[in-house]
Amino acid sequence: MSARSPLLLAELTTEEAAEAVTRAPVVIIPAGAYEQHGPGMPIATDTIRAERIAALVGARLAGRVVIGPPLPVGVSPHHMAFAGTVTLTTTTFAAVVREYVGSLRRHGWRRFLVLTGHGGNNAALTTVAQDLLMADPDVRFAWSPVTSLASGVVAGMGVSEVHGHSGEAETAQMLYLAPELVHQDRLAAGSVSLDELKPGARLARTFSQPSLTLPYDELSANGVLGDPTSVTADDGRAIVDAVVGRVCAFVEEWLDV
Repeated sequence: MSARSPLLLAELTTEEAAEAVTRAPVVIIPAGAYEQHGPGMPIATDTIRAERIAALVGARLAGRVVIGPPLPVGVSPHHMAFAGTVTLTTTTFAAVVREYVGSLRRHGWRRFLVLTGHGGNNAALTTVAQDLLMADPDVRFAWSPVTSLASGVVAGMGVSEVHGHSGEAETAQMLYLAPELVHQDRLAAGSVSLDELKPGARLARTFSQPSLTLPYDELSANGVLGDPTSVTADDGRAIVDAVVGRVCAFVEEWLDV
């Protein structure tokens, strides 16, 4: 990891924030979720991954971006059967994003990039992006899921036929980014093949389009899709390096536009 420190809005004085508008014109907002991540990983897994990846991006870009306030709770109704999950509605989540942007826009920032560790936030972020085109044409709003930026790396890891939430990719990232929060002795495989799913769940996992949303307790008894016991911190490093590289390449071009 980089020894350089990212520029964090939370640690700036108001005078420093005013100066940062010019030298760090892009605000990166990490977004995540508070939801179950199986028996071996913390509820805030998605938020932790998003925040630490944003910090790595900020460190590599050396003060040319500022890391804004995180969105720690996301859209997670599909995990509510599991204890500890906290969810926002899509309307509330989208409103919070817009109000973050609106507040920082008042101080002069015009470019915003949300990095989300939680796929359940994707639909709301798409809506925010469209709404902002009408509400404030001077604002440029970008967003991306984290793990999909390293899809090639993940595919090369030999993941299970059924994989995703709390599975190989997320666990590998946490083993690299926050190993102290992973209970490796408690990690356990969840649903790993289509054959072990009930018909409705199999349909949802077989077809990406049309998209069928189901509660996660219908997909996996322990909330896990895939086999988190099969990965290492080195796998996580490869994923994170790919993600950080992609985000930095995008932002560097954006800064020149």
